[in-house]
Amino acid sequence: MIFKKTNKNKIIGYSSGVFDLFHIGHLNILESAKKNCDFHIVAVTTDDLVKKIKGFNPIIPFEERKKIIAALSCVDLAVDEFDIDKISAWNKYKFDIIFKGDDWKGTNKWNKLEKEFDKLNVQVKYFKYTQNTSSTKLRSVIDKFNHGKL
Repeated sequence: MIFKKTNKNKIIGYSSGVFDLFHIGHLNILESAKKNCDFHIVAVTTDDLVKKIKGFNPIIPFEERKKIIAALSCVDLAVDEFDIDKISAWNKYKFDIIFKGDDWKGTNKWNKLEKEFDKLNVQVKYFKYTQNTSSTKLRSVIDKFNHGKL
């Protein structure tokens, strides 16, 4: 589904992620994002793309992850993310602001994207990464459990 900007006075925000093993860090970022825009689009990464970019399959299947994201009051539209190209996402959704966890701030990838988005008048806003909870940590615990190491 594509949302077309119909009112220039509305701020359209965009977030994306795998959202596997949904946790408080995900919720914090999505709720903070919604506070900074009028219409919040959230792209959920497909299973195939997760496998391609991260080298593993998500624990929670794509359709379930997308349904969880779509059910949140801080999300106005949940969409499929088939491609990690954020400029391509902008071409499709024409958002005014893109949100990301601050663990990405200062990376080569996001420094480059900030420059590209600046040319498009798109603000990049980072939110604090939740240090004590992450999908990577949760996945590690599950893997240890599955291998009898817990």
